[in-house]
Amino acid sequence: MSVSTDTGKPSKIIWVEPEDCILCYACVRECPVRAIEVRPNVDHVSILNDRCIACGSCYTICPTRAIRISSDLEQVRLDLESGKTCYAIIDPSISAEFPDITDYRNFVGMIRALGFKGVFDMSFAVDLSAQAHADIFTDFRGKYRISAKCPSVISFIRKYYPELTDNLVPMPIPAIIMAEIIRKKNPGDSMVTLINPCLASRLDIRRADATSPVDTQLTFPELRELFTLKKISENSVEFSEFDPPNGRTGSLFPMSAGLMQAAGQFENLLDSNFLSEEGRQNMLEAVDEFAKTYDIRKHLDLFYCEGCIMGPGMSATGHKFRRMTLVTEYARKRTGITGKDEWTREINSFPLADFTRTYTPDSQILPEPDESEINDILSLIGKTGNDDIDRGCQACGYRSCRDFAVSVAQGLAKAEMCHLYGTKNRQEYIRSLKTSNDQLAKAQKALQESEKLAREEKEMTREYSETLSALLQKIPSGVVIVNENLRIIQSNSTFIEILGEEAKTIDEVIPGLKGADLKTLLPPQMINLFSHALQHNQEVLHKDIQMENRMLNLSVFPIKKGNTLGAILRDLSLPEVQKEEVIKKVTEVIDKNLEMVQKIGFLLGEGASDTEKMLNSIIKYYRSED
Repeated sequence: MSVSTDTGKPSKIIWVEPEDCILCYACVRECPVRAIEVRPNVDHVSILNDRCIACGSCYTICPTRAIRISSDLEQVRLDLESGKTCYAIIDPSISAEFPDITDYRNFVGMIRALGFKGVFDMSFAVDLSAQAHADIFTDFRGKYRISAKCPSVISFIRKYYPELTDNLVPMPIPAIIMAEIIRKKNPGDSMVTLINPCLASRLDIRRADATSPVDTQLTFPELRELFTLKKISENSVEFSEFDPPNGRTGSLFPMSAGLMQAAGQFENLLDSNFLSEEGRQNMLEAVDEFAKTYDIRKHLDLFYCEGCIMGPGMSATGHKFRRMTLVTEYARKRTGITGKDEWTREINSFPLADFTRTYTPDSQILPEPDESEINDILSLIGKTGNDDIDRGCQACGYRSCRDFAVSVAQGLAKAEMCHLYGTKNRQEYIRSLKTSNDQLAKAQKALQESEKLAREEKEMTREYSETLSALLQKIPSGVVIVNENLRIIQSNSTFIEILGEEAKTIDEVIPGLKGADLKTLLPPQMINLFSHALQHNQEVLHKDIQMENRMLNLSVFPIKKGNTLGAILRDLSLPEVQKEEVIKKVTEVIDKNLEMVQKIGFLLGEGASDTEKMLNSIIKYYRSED
C-alpha cells in the first residue's frame, strides 16, 4: 500500500489525483454515503469531504491508486529526529499486521528503536471503554445505545442519521482515551502518535476544535516504511515491554464483539441485550433498521470494517481468519501480563467520568428533489413508468435507478454513469460516426476529384498563361497592363522598346517592368488618359500624342472595372505602322465620302472639312519621316 504525504491538504484525509482517475466508477459503487461526486464535462471524480466518513472503501477499491490518503509519516520522522519527547499508542491489531515478528516484545523494542520514549498498548483504553459500555448497556433506562468505538460508524450516524446522535455511547474512541491517559501520566510538552489501521481515526485527530490529544497517526504500512528507513529489524533489538498501564482482554478489540467481551459481556442469543455487527453492508442495514423501528430492542455494537484487522490501513495481503487467529493468540499472551488486582487498581485510578464525550449532529442529508425532476432524469436515461426503477442493474453504483436519478438531480452524479444510457449513447454515436465516416469518404472522394480537376485547370491555366504571354510578346505594338495604382502588371518587349533605353535598363533588373510605376515612364498627357479610363470605366481609343520627337498612338481600355487597365501603344514613325495608318486613314476617307455622296449640301460641306483634316494628318505623318 502506498500513501502520499500531503502537507498542502491538512484538512483532507482522502482525495483524488485527477491525472490517475480513469472514471471506472468503482469508488462510486463502493462509497456508502455518496460522498464521491461525478460532474458533467469533468474527466475525474471528486471526494466531498464534508460528506466523507473516511471509511477508506474507495481507497482500497481504486484500481489505479488515483485515490490518495494524507500521511503524517514525514511529520513523525521529523518529530523523532528533532529530539522531542514522543509517545506511541499501538492498536492490538498490530499482531495481525506483523505475523513475521515472533514475539511482541521484539516489536515493542523496534518501535522504541525509532526514537519513541514511551510505547503504550491501546488495550487498556479498550478495557476502560468496555466498562463504560457495559455499565450503560446494563443500566437500561429506555434508550437503546450504539457503541462509540468505530470512528466511521460515529461519523456515519452524525451525518446521515443525525436523529440517532444522542444514542451514541458518550465516550471517546479508545485511541483518544489512551492518549488522554498518557498525557495525564506524562505531563509536559510531548508528541503522541497513534499507530493503527483506521483512516477514520484521523477525523478525531484533525477535529475542527483542535483539541485532540493525539498529534499524528501512522498506518501499519507507514510504520514498515519507518523500520526500513531506519534499518530496524527484529534481530537488531532486544525485548521490551509496553509501558504501563497494560490492558487485559482489551486486546480482542480489533474483532467483532471484542469490545463487549472485554467487558465480560457475551452475545447470548437468548439473554444478551446487544447485537454485534461488522462489515459495510451489515452496519448500514443495522443502523437503518435501528432508526426505523423500535422492535429491535437491542443495543448495537458496530464496526464498519470486518473488524480493525480488515481496516484500510492494513497491508493488502492477509486473510481475515488468519488475522483473527493471530489477534486471539496475542490477546491470550497479553492477558497474563498484568494480574487482575493490579489491573483493577489501574482501571479504578481513571474515573470514567473523566473520559466522557457528547457527540453533536453534523447532518449531510441533501434535500429531496422534486418528483418531476426525478422523472425527467429517469426518462432521459430511458427508464419509463413500466421499468422497475426500484431495482436496476446497479452498474452505476447506486441501489436503484431512482436512487441514481436522485443523485443526478442533487448534482452528485451524471447521466452518463447509467449503463443503459451510456450503451444507447455509444450505439447512437457509433451510428453517427459511421454516417460521418461515409460522408467523409464521399467528401474525400469529391475532394480528390476536385483536386485533380483543379490541378488540370491549373495546368491548363499555366499553359494558357504562357501562351498568352508568348502571344503578347509577338504583338508588334506595345502592350501594357496596369492595376488601379497604375503599376505595371505585365508588358511586352515592344512597349519597353518604345519607352527607350531607361526602360530597357529597368527591364534587365525587373523583367517585364512588373511593379514599375507607369507614371514615371509615360508623359502626363498619357497618364491622364489612363486615369480617365480608370475613373469612368471608358475606352480611350486612338489618341495621337507627341512624345519627344516621335508621334505615338495610344488606346486605353478597362479590363476589370476600377481595377485593371490594358493599353496599346504604337510608334507612328515606324514604316509598318505608317502603312497601316495610311490604309486606315484612306479607308476612313472613302467610307466617309461614300456616305456623303448620299447627302446634300450641308453634309457635303462637313465631309469636305473632315477629308481635309485626314489628308493633312497623312501628309504630316509622311513628312515626319523626312
